[in-house]
Amino acid sequence: MTGFFINTLGPLGWTLLAIVPPAIIALYFLKLRRQPLEVPSTFLWSRTIEDLHVNSLWQKMRQSLLLFLQLLFVLLLILAVLRPGMEGEQKLLGDRFVFLIDNSASMGSKDAESGRTRLEEAKRRVQEMIDQMDSGDVGMVVTFSDRASVAQQFTDNQRVLSAKVAAIQPSEHTTNIMEALRVASGLANPGQSAFEEGDVQVADAKPATAYILSDGRFQTITDFSFGNLQPIYIPLGDEVSSNVGILAFSTQRNPEKEGELQVFCRIVRFGPEPTEVTANLYFNNELLDVARIRLDNEDGTGGAQFDLGSLDVGKLRLEIEHEDVFPADNVAYAAINPPERAQVLVVTEGNNYLRFSLGTDQIRRIADVTLVTPDYLTGEDYPKEAASGRYDVIIYDDCAPETMPESNTVFFGRKPPVEGWAFQQAQVLPQVIDVAQSHPVMSFVNLGNVSIYKASPLEAPPGSTVLIESDQGALMTIAPRKSFEDVVLGFSFLTSEDDKTFFNTEWTKRLSFPVFVKNLVEYLGGVRQGQGEFSIRPGENYAFRSSGFAKEVHIKPPSGRTRTIAPTADNLFSFGETDQLGTYEVREGDAKDVSRYFSVNIFDAQESEIQPKPEIETQWETIEGESAWLPMRREYWKWLVAIALLILLLEWYIYNRRVYV
Repeated sequence: MTGFFINTLGPLGWTLLAIVPPAIIALYFLKLRRQPLEVPSTFLWSRTIEDLHVNSLWQKMRQSLLLFLQLLFVLLLILAVLRPGMEGEQKLLGDRFVFLIDNSASMGSKDAESGRTRLEEAKRRVQEMIDQMDSGDVGMVVTFSDRASVAQQFTDNQRVLSAKVAAIQPSEHTTNIMEALRVASGLANPGQSAFEEGDVQVADAKPATAYILSDGRFQTITDFSFGNLQPIYIPLGDEVSSNVGILAFSTQRNPEKEGELQVFCRIVRFGPEPTEVTANLYFNNELLDVARIRLDNEDGTGGAQFDLGSLDVGKLRLEIEHEDVFPADNVAYAAINPPERAQVLVVTEGNNYLRFSLGTDQIRRIADVTLVTPDYLTGEDYPKEAASGRYDVIIYDDCAPETMPESNTVFFGRKPPVEGWAFQQAQVLPQVIDVAQSHPVMSFVNLGNVSIYKASPLEAPPGSTVLIESDQGALMTIAPRKSFEDVVLGFSFLTSEDDKTFFNTEWTKRLSFPVFVKNLVEYLGGVRQGQGEFSIRPGENYAFRSSGFAKEVHIKPPSGRTRTIAPTADNLFSFGETDQLGTYEVREGDAKDVSRYFSVNIFDAQESEIQPKPEIETQWETIEGESAWLPMRREYWKWLVAIALLILLLEWYIYNRRVYV
């Protein structure tokens, strides 16, 4: 019977155990030889002749109750070693449960095996587990994507739990489980509260079982201890799942033809098929162009470029013709925005390559650049301009102000006067190992052939993003500051040794450097010179400033009602209701025309690679996936051992009383 027995011994153990029954039986055939004894009488001859057969090695087997009991004892032990048992009713582990349900974008994939989306399957399984809860058990429901939400606090009301699970809706967000785990462990591992006398435990630990229902498409769990929280991972999704998704879609000016726009897209295949897809480009919901995109056989990537010409303001949409289980990433959105110029202040001494990059025709079309020397920072005009926010972005080349301006900033080789920034010890010849090309600042920037003589790895404030990573640490980082952003490069373009000044890197001589400078001006300067607004991911805040200092703006999502928001004191508008994929329209004040667009796309390779993970990786362990909650196995071996001990006692009693059959 499959599953009834569980083998607990190896070949040697079974061999030794198999020898025991034949050895017991052999003892009943064997008899000791009697010692010969001379006597002076013939009275005992007849008795001696009768007993001659016991002096032989073997004797005829006679019925023996002791032999039966001994063999039965050994048989019961052998069966106990096999651990006989059967699966009983499925039970939950413990009496306090936290159901962590992944409702990220990839959970909207519909698997062919079940005919349901992964989220629907997760809800179905949680409903079954709630039905298995005993009286007095309590449960909590937490949903998570890139953020966590408590759908229901701890309760023993199964009907309420079921209703909250049924009400869970899918989202288009990416996945991050860390916040959900911290919520789940809040009860099992209570924190501490600080007092003058010291840290005092605020609550007793209450262990709980966390059932994680997800496809596992999230990062390795780090800097987290489960403690009294017992995690059980239930992977969802077909074991073999393939998908094709759009991971990049953007527009920019044609560098060779002024006034014309280009569209770029990147498509990635996760799985063996297909090798080619058709991409349809729409402008204001009308088909504009079609392209056949071949996907590389090795890495599954492919791309296309569309020349738009001189199109007016409007919405762009790219769709790929391919039916898969995850259609959300088969569509991407962008827009052509009205032109807007950036105001840029550049503080530099002798970097001619930087001056040249800022003097190109591309920069002239999108920005007004003012070049000054570092002496300008100590003049009378600079403090007023810096405090008024006159400039959209200020670039400090190997220099730094005493206080930060009310602008976005770029620091080359210097640390900003802001808490949280620090330079580590300078390293010689660091090797660039990664560039965050998905970030707008590093878009189309290749540093594979760039060498650096000396650089200082960076330590940045919380919320920062590494743009250039080296074998020694981060070499360039961008970090938020109030409503602004600061970019810091960990090395100067010029350096001095032995009273000699020379270039610290050859990057300034590469074609990627002017592209990098243009990206800085466009991104930090808020430039929209007829090109698409940079895409954000679902749920991220979209922040912008009104060019006309409007008192309110009206934002229309792809579907639903229009929202009206007011600015902050520094003329910053922040909009966080970006859960829908698509293009959003922004109107300033009483204007009827759209002043700008912004788009929301997934653009996440981790989310598009929908193959479910069989286990969860943590910093300390690997949590293997379970097909469902753990069933309770009815074990019989303990009863067998108890019966064997009773038989052994019976055999001992009979032996001592000399009872034979």
